[in-house]
Amino acid sequence: MVRTNYPPAILLLGPTASGKTGAAVFLRSKLPIEIISVDSALVFRDMDIGTAKPDAATLQAAPHHLIDVTTPMEPYSAAQFRADALRLMTEITARGKIPLLVGGTMMYFKALEEGLSDLPQADAEVRAQLDAEAARIGWPGMHEKLAKVDPQTAARLKVNDSQRIQRALEIYQLTGQPMSAMLARQQSVALPYDVLKIALVPSDRKVLHALIAERFAAMLKQGLIDEVRRLQEKYPALTPESTAMRCVGYRQVLEYLRGEYDADELLNRGIYATRQLAKRQLTWLRGMENVVQIDCLNPDVHEIVLRCVMDFIQEPT
Repeated sequence: MVRTNYPPAILLLGPTASGKTGAAVFLRSKLPIEIISVDSALVFRDMDIGTAKPDAATLQAAPHHLIDVTTPMEPYSAAQFRADALRLMTEITARGKIPLLVGGTMMYFKALEEGLSDLPQADAEVRAQLDAEAARIGWPGMHEKLAKVDPQTAARLKVNDSQRIQRALEIYQLTGQPMSAMLARQQSVALPYDVLKIALVPSDRKVLHALIAERFAAMLKQGLIDEVRRLQEKYPALTPESTAMRCVGYRQVLEYLRGEYDADELLNRGIYATRQLAKRQLTWLRGMENVVQIDCLNPDVHEIVLRCVMDFIQEPT
């Protein structure tokens, strides 16, 4: 690994249920670090069970930045995350500590490391026009419209992915350019830190799948359905298409509460959606460079991660 004169930062990545929080809390007990959450679900207040949010005792022992920073009705973008994370990293470094960024939202990690393209801000008037058109022809019809002006983006989106289809069409209407072309021109922005990337990955995918199934079943027993009911009462405008409700588990519970399927099907769909999330996260990880992979199923995983970090921060620049 080529070292720089930048201050150190640790990125701890991995799929859902790989034990990232436990490893982070262990590291904090051993080293002068502060934890920054890299999780697009943990930013939302009132969403605790389905996000596997660290409990109060854990957060008291090992505080996490960027948890509970907004409500489920307010969007939180990768650009917002990058700005918040960079500010926090600067503050942590100034305190003489090492930022430890922990989570599974790979888009956030990518935004942090590479920067973001100069896409236009959301435009309420354009979005209202697109919503009105979608009400007439449906989102599959909007997907067809997108395919005519930005086939590359359309090819990677599902026909009912209303949020992303709307954003791609909005960008085209505002700029006259396909979103795919604008992303291709993205300028890489160097992160001003000497970064160690550690990925917790399973040596046996079947074991991870079993852990995922156990965890989702436990979430239901802990009261995930009641949590979603409380969210509906507190935020009546929430729908399965709301950004917060697109989090794995929450959308399935909302559909269950709407009578779309029974409790057994809810369990099956929640487990399947979580496994698909883990699959996407592992695909992201395979495409990342300079990542130290550690078996999350190893009983000594915390000590292995600690040794890896110790070797990194003690190595001369």
